[in-house]
Amino acid sequence: MDKDLMTSILRFLRFHPGSSRKDISEGIASTVSDATLKRAIANGIVNDYIASSGKARATEYSLTAQAFVMMTYDIDTYFSKEVDEREVQTGFNFNLIQNVLPKVTLFTDEELSILDELQKQFTYNATQLSKVEYDKEMERLGIDLSWKSSQIEGNTYSLLETERLLKESQEAKGKTREETLMLLNHKEALKFILQKPDYLTPLTISKIEDIHSLLIKDMGVARNIRTRRVGITGTNYRPIDNEFQIREALHGTCNLINGKDNIFEKALLALVLISYIQPFEDGNKRTARITSNAILIANKYCPISFRSVDSIDYKKAMLLFYEQNNISAFKQIFIDQFRFAVEQYF
Repeated sequence: MDKDLMTSILRFLRFHPGSSRKDISEGIASTVSDATLKRAIANGIVNDYIASSGKARATEYSLTAQAFVMMTYDIDTYFSKEVDEREVQTGFNFNLIQNVLPKVTLFTDEELSILDELQKQFTYNATQLSKVEYDKEMERLGIDLSWKSSQIEGNTYSLLETERLLKESQEAKGKTREETLMLLNHKEALKFILQKPDYLTPLTISKIEDIHSLLIKDMGVARNIRTRRVGITGTNYRPIDNEFQIREALHGTCNLINGKDNIFEKALLALVLISYIQPFEDGNKRTARITSNAILIANKYCPISFRSVDSIDYKKAMLLFYEQNNISAFKQIFIDQFRFAVEQYF
């Protein structure tokens, strides 16, 4: 089956659910025959990409929840279009948390097998280390996480400068006080999580707010749920601007994560959904990364530093989720970074 044809059909149905075969043909401007299109749609149904309702000429097609979240996007092709040229979902999708993600399996069996083997490797390696050795590795990972998490937000400290600051309290020259505080606050947030590994179990709004408060301490950022609108550079996606709806979305996120059995799914959902909701005036992605790691640590899983991820790739994967509610690119980053952490630190 033509992969490009299937991709075109799925992307059309992303924004035009309940379409007929005629609608699809016209919408994708395809030159394929009706028989070929019919076979492609049938193939999509068999593979759980497309759902159908009605009969004969009244049949309508939509994406399945799995396809809605997991269909493949070519990142380079997607971002070759300027921000105003991309067809995106501009508003927050409440249905995503309430009805779509609860039905979706985020990782394939093959991906889970890879992650589980890496986790077994981490568990074994950790048991071979003395407490001093283990703490040293965790400190190294924490420095890398503080640096990369801050770099993604525009912090200009180098990794060596970050290490000197966090280990020797020596500030780098030519840096702003805000950059220094951002790194120091990461250290305190990680210290808090390591001292109280079960703190975010179960996950609640107030506990997410506590993590955020540690990360923005003394930085002039308002604590707790924001009460005014925020914008995101590089996208036409607009987060919720109503405090009560933000709380509703966060409450739904906590319920979704707490209800999942798989630890990797819990951690990945925390990463993307807290960022997607943008519940705070600033520090949302930092809060998401620490919360995600707290979930891993609470369950004795290897935390992730994100050290080797390219900041632009990270932002593009996040924007894809904002605009399309598609997690495929970010999931790959998560898998790659979990592997990196297990192999690099332990």
